[in-house]
Amino acid sequence: MAGRRIHAVLLAATIATIAPACQAGNTIDWLANTYGALDTHVGNTARSMWVSPEGVVYTSSMWDESEGGVAIYQNGKSLGSIGAHNEFQGGAITGNATSIFAALQPGQTYGSGTVGRYNRTTKARDLLIPVSASNNLPRVDVITGLATAGSLLYASDFYGDRVRIFTTDGAWRRDINVSSPGAIAVDGARNVWVAQKSAGTIVEFSPTGALLNTVRMPAGSRPSALYFDASSRQLMVGDEGPDMNIKRYDISGRPTLAGTFGVQGGYLDTTSGIKGQVGAKRFTRVAGIGKDATGNLYVLNNPWGGAWDLGRDGGTDIHAYNASGDLRWKLQSLNFEGLAVPDPGTDGNLFYGGTNIYSGRAGGTFVANTVDPIAYPSDPRINMDDTSRGEHFGQLTTVGTNRILVATSQDPGTFYFFHFNAANGYIAIPDASIPGPTFNTTRHVKNGFCIDGKGDVWAGLDQTGYITHYPLISFDASGKPTWGAGIPIRIPESIQPLRRIVYLADSDTMILGQGPVDSSSTDWTVLGTRFEVYHGWKAGNTTRPDPVINVTNPGVRSIAAAGNYLFIGYWFDSAQKNLPDIDAFNLATGKLDATLTNTSNGAIDASSAVDSMYGVGAYQRSTGEYVVTKNNVKANSITVYRWTP
Repeated sequence: MAGRRIHAVLLAATIATIAPACQAGNTIDWLANTYGALDTHVGNTARSMWVSPEGVVYTSSMWDESEGGVAIYQNGKSLGSIGAHNEFQGGAITGNATSIFAALQPGQTYGSGTVGRYNRTTKARDLLIPVSASNNLPRVDVITGLATAGSLLYASDFYGDRVRIFTTDGAWRRDINVSSPGAIAVDGARNVWVAQKSAGTIVEFSPTGALLNTVRMPAGSRPSALYFDASSRQLMVGDEGPDMNIKRYDISGRPTLAGTFGVQGGYLDTTSGIKGQVGAKRFTRVAGIGKDATGNLYVLNNPWGGAWDLGRDGGTDIHAYNASGDLRWKLQSLNFEGLAVPDPGTDGNLFYGGTNIYSGRAGGTFVANTVDPIAYPSDPRINMDDTSRGEHFGQLTTVGTNRILVATSQDPGTFYFFHFNAANGYIAIPDASIPGPTFNTTRHVKNGFCIDGKGDVWAGLDQTGYITHYPLISFDASGKPTWGAGIPIRIPESIQPLRRIVYLADSDTMILGQGPVDSSSTDWTVLGTRFEVYHGWKAGNTTRPDPVINVTNPGVRSIAAAGNYLFIGYWFDSAQKNLPDIDAFNLATGKLDATLTNTSNGAIDASSAVDSMYGVGAYQRSTGEYVVTKNNVKANSITVYRWTP
C-alpha cells in the first residue's frame, strides 16, 4: 500500500510539471442570506422587530458589520438602515408614525439603560431617554420591551423590576412595578400587557398601574414577544417554550386562549417534518410579531444559537404572511461570524454550520436548526456565559451512516462534539469537548485541530510539543462516538511554532501550518507562510515533508484541504493581495494551481477577508468538483466556490 501511494504521488507530480496552471474556471455562489450583494443583503442577527401600518419592517441588532444596527425592509427588500453598526443593544424596538425607539448599547453619551429616538424620515437620532440605572451592562438586555400608544412610550426596565411610562418626547409619567418585565403590548383601552418570560406569565395593568389580570401560560411556556391585534381584539404571544408557536388570547373579557398560529412544537415537531427541520410555520424562537394595516402578519423567528455578546445570536429570519396565513416572503440572514461545510454523506449537497444546515444555491435553503434547547438545555452552543462568542463554525465528518459535528467559535481553543441519529433527526446531540474528560486533557488546543474523514481527532495541545492523535473506536446504538486514548506524535522542529493541522485520511496526507517565526509574536491564532505536506504520515513519515509550500502573501488566516489541494483564505496584507480570493495549492507539487475568484461581476459579494481560524472549508465531490466555502462577515453569508481543475 505504501509503495502504491508513493507511486501515485510521483505520477501526480510528473503530470503537474507538464500541465499548465489553471487560473480560472470557478463559479461562485452563496448561502445563508436571501441576497448575495452587499447593498441588498439581509442584516445580521435581528433580535427585535416593529412593523409600521404601511408594512415597513424595522429590526434591531447588537452588531451589523456592514450597515446600521436598525435595518429597514418592505415587501421582502432592504430599504437601508439607521444608526451605526454597534449603536443598539438589539433587544427592544418600537415606533409610531414619525419615530423609531430602540434600546442602545453602552457608549460615551448613553448606556445600556437608554432608549434612542430616531426620525423615520431623516434617520437621525433626535432624543435620548434614560430608562434604567443599569446603564453599563453590555452583554445583557436591560431594556427588554418597548411599545407606543398615542403620545406615550412604555419601556421595561428589567433590573429595575418596573415598566416605565414616558411621553414620546421623553417626559416621565409613571412607573408600574412588575418583576422581571419583558415584552410589552398596549391594547385599545390603554391597558398594559407585560410578559414575564422566565415565569411563563403575562400580567395586565390598567392605564394607572392597577393589576387587572394574570395569564398563566401552559407549563414550560416562555412568552418572548407580544402584539395587540386591534382587528380581532386579541393578544398575540410568541412562545419560546416547547410549543414554539404563537398563541392568541381573547382579551374582550377575562383572557382566554382563542387559538394558535404555527405548528405545535415548531421546528421540533415530528408529525409534520423531521425534528429540527424549519419551515413556513415550523418556528424556532419567536422574537417579534407585527401586523400592517392590510392584515399581513410578520414574524421574526430566529434560530437557536447563543453568544455572550448577543451579536451572533442565531440569525435573522423574518416571515411575512397574508391575512389568510399563507407565507408571502422570507428574509433570512443566518450567518455572521461562522461557517458551514459540505456534508460528505450527501456528496456536498447539504452544508453543516455550527448551529444550522443549508442546501441549494443563490442564497440556499435554510434546512434545519440543529439546537434543541428543550431536550439539551446545557448545549454549549446556547451557553450565554461562554466567552468564546458562540460556536457558529462547523466541521463535519461522515463515517458510514454516522455523522460527527464539531462546533467552534471564531478563534477557538475549545472544540465541541455532537452526533446525530434517526430519532432526533437534524438535532445535534451534545457529546464531549476537547479539552474535557472524554479526551483526558485540560489543555486548550492552540497548535491546530482536525477531525478527519474517518472520525479520528488530531489536536495540537498547548505547550506539549506533540500532535495528539485520538483514534475513533466505535459508535454506540444511538450513534454516539467513542475515541481511544491519545497517541502523541512529536511536532517536527521545521514547522514550529505549529498553528494548523489538516489530515486527509483517504490518502494518509498530513498538512501542517506554521505560525509566525518572530519570537516576539504571542498570537497563537495567526498563521505564517510555511506549510509542510507529509505523504504517508500514519505509515511512518512524520519527519520528511514533500512538498513544502511557501506562500508569498503574508496574510494567511485559514486553510482547508480536500483531494489533491490545499485551499488558503487570507486576512489583509499591505498590498490587499488575494483579499477576497482563495488560493489552491497542489499537494503533490506545492505549486499554486489556481486562484478562486469572484466571477459574478458584483452580483455576489465575496469581499470579506477571512477573520477566523477555521473560516474555510473544502470537499471534493464524486464528480471531481471541489466545493470550497468561506465565511463572509461583511454580507452575513457563506461564500461558495465551485471548481473543477
